[in-house]
Amino acid sequence: MEQCVSEVHKFLFDGLPVRGVLVRLTDAWVEILRRRASSGASGAYPLPVQNLLGEMVAAATLMQSNIKFNGSLILQVFGDGPVKLAVVEVMPNFGVRATATVLGEVAPEATLSAMVNVNNEGKCAITLDPQTRFPGQQPYQGVVPLFDDEHEKLEKLSDVLEHYMLQSEQLDTTLVLAADGEVAAGLLIQRLPMAGSGNLAGSMVSQENEDEIGVNEHYNRIAILASTLKREELLTLDVDTILRRLFWEESITRFEPLTGDEAPHFSCTCSRERVSNMILGLGVAEAESIIAERGDIEVGCEFCGIKYHFDPIDAAQIFLPKEGMVPPGSGVQ
Repeated sequence: MEQCVSEVHKFLFDGLPVRGVLVRLTDAWVEILRRRASSGASGAYPLPVQNLLGEMVAAATLMQSNIKFNGSLILQVFGDGPVKLAVVEVMPNFGVRATATVLGEVAPEATLSAMVNVNNEGKCAITLDPQTRFPGQQPYQGVVPLFDDEHEKLEKLSDVLEHYMLQSEQLDTTLVLAADGEVAAGLLIQRLPMAGSGNLAGSMVSQENEDEIGVNEHYNRIAILASTLKREELLTLDVDTILRRLFWEESITRFEPLTGDEAPHFSCTCSRERVSNMILGLGVAEAESIIAERGDIEVGCEFCGIKYHFDPIDAAQIFLPKEGMVPPGSGVQ
């Protein structure tokens, strides 16, 4: 049976200050899981980690599709639980990659706090990395804790990200996220900004937006409808059915969906050159120490599973002046 292709659907509620995005990642998400499962060293993710990472993939895709920004959006969750780090990157062309570092046992029913936020010190970071940087320009990053205003632990990624959007953008946002072994899906409903045309970099912050927080009746009504969407419905129903069931009384303008070549797809930006630069950063002494112990240097990409091998000659060439280099030896394995 032919596998479904990932898709992104954007829409507006006619005459109302509310917009929405619905994403379904299928082939892209399955490929991320396949590469992880085929890794001999780590193997498949525990089910709670898989579902968390899938929700992050859906959320990052929603946010990338909702901003005007030519660069990568990177969503990270990290803390002091057995899941030390989970990270998703969505590139401008909707290339997606994701990975999680699991260093301890994860219980079958583990919650977000049990995985990442045991002592309430976990964080969520969103980074916007421009594709082309001006001299001195740094990526924009926003960081929020994994607790609410009363320092109570948040157990849903959607709650964390809604809190982030309210704090950083002053925009009411409703997120519904779900993932299993075949689909990572999400629905975003957001109140349109009252002033400005900014994005996650903070340019929508204004007194007008702050005054509208929580009080716009149109947004509140649509947000309540969106919140009735169940996990099973989000994972199994097609986009047309979901929108019809939720908003059958609303007038909606839908934009041309991102499908086919424009749709989210698995993509990794690792390369032998990047790994060479990493080894260069280690220094000659450290590189020689690794070769003396192992006989070569092997670096595996955590995102795609590709392994890069450098024998003693390859490693020595890394530290030669560019004009002194000879054609490279072993390639990607």
